Amino acid sequence: MDGTTVGLIAFVALIVLLGLRVPIAFALAGVATLGTFAIFAFRTGVFMPERAIRPTTSLVFSNSFDLIHSYDLSMIPLFVALGHLAYRAEITTKIYHAARVWLAAIPGGVAMASVVGCGGFSAITGSSIACASTMGQICAPEMLRMGYDKRLATASVAAGGTLGSLIPPSVLFIIYGIFTETSISSLFLAGILPGFISLLGFVLVIWIWVKRDPSAAPVKDGVVSMRERWHAALEAWPAVLLFVIIVGGIYGGFFTATEAAAVCVSVTLVIGFAQRRLGVRSVIEALRKTAIQTTSIFIIAASAKIFVAFVALSGVAGDIVGAVQAMELNVVMLMIAIAAIYLLLGMFLDPIGIMVLTLPLLVPLVEGYGLDLIWFGVVVIKLLEIGLITPPVGLNVFIIGSVVGREVPIDRIFAGIVRFLAIDFIVLALIMAFPILSLLIPNSM
Repeated sequence: MDGTTVGLIAFVALIVLLGLRVPIAFALAGVATLGTFAIFAFRTGVFMPERAIRPTTSLVFSNSFDLIHSYDLSMIPLFVALGHLAYRAEITTKIYHAARVWLAAIPGGVAMASVVGCGGFSAITGSSIACASTMGQICAPEMLRMGYDKRLATASVAAGGTLGSLIPPSVLFIIYGIFTETSISSLFLAGILPGFISLLGFVLVIWIWVKRDPSAAPVKDGVVSMRERWHAALEAWPAVLLFVIIVGGIYGGFFTATEAAAVCVSVTLVIGFAQRRLGVRSVIEALRKTAIQTTSIFIIAASAKIFVAFVALSGVAGDIVGAVQAMELNVVMLMIAIAAIYLLLGMFLDPIGIMVLTLPLLVPLVEGYGLDLIWFGVVVIKLLEIGLITPPVGLNVFIIGSVVGREVPIDRIFAGIVRFLAIDFIVLALIMAFPILSLLIPNSM
């Protein structure tokens, strides 16, 4: 049995296991280990399992060990900790409150403030799911109490929560950078413009929605003085400072992404204790949640690394690249096919699972076409962002659904999501058609 056959069988088995809801880490590691064992056992043409034990264990343990001891991977617990600490220090929520005060008098202003707040939260935490969960508890119930259309109140937060995928720092960018061996700092910078374009697109959707149906967003707030507005804006200075440290530090060459994360964690602790919003107990709780979340990501990443080594060993990636090149697809058709694959998988799998499943096959293909991996990374993350709100398994939608409970059925949230998905596809088309939107900032470094 040759490596390509084993590789194809392994991919089918992996898809079946994922369809049966086997955890992605166990499915990846299990299939990769058994596949590697089979390749080594059949290397002489005869099944000889005794010759496969040593090389299989060597490949599995060496790859997982090398990944866990990767310097770049150390920024994941730092950015996760930053998000938890900033939330407990009320730094992330101050952006929403500032936007809430400034936009309160505008029809749909609270929904717009929710999207802006999600963008600000994402600029610190780097997690779309954490953003949707946290901002959903703050924004959605408030809009429902104000009499907002249930679709608008929930869909705006679910869509806004996806901004954590593109706006730096992004955990998905970190994982993409590690597995494609591209600069994570450049990926962070590449996501800035597409992230803000997405944010402005969501605000535009809300404005058009309310313009056509004013009853969807009643204005019930009183007049807010300019003094109150500036006070709310000034209170958001810690969040602005952290974003400047991350983006300005990386762009200016002062920090690597890992160093920027470490500096921001230290600054957050100082600000939190100085403003008396952080205590020893809250810091311990933040670190406990950081450890749980980081462990989950590390286990998936280590399993994915084993799977990547298996794919390279099997040679199936090279065969697929050769088959696609033989079809003589142009770049446009190739990107449309890749987008279709990601959108289909996004309906059923979580973002990290999709990425570690597809990158071992698609990266060699993209490199074969001479495409920029930084730009391709932004396209991939945007597609994963869309998958977070695509039925039937839009994770962000179900997170918001768990927040609002029975008050808003899931199908109503998805009904509101359709308008935000439309702008997402427009932004995706712009990113694919004009790579300069992604490459302008990193190329100017």
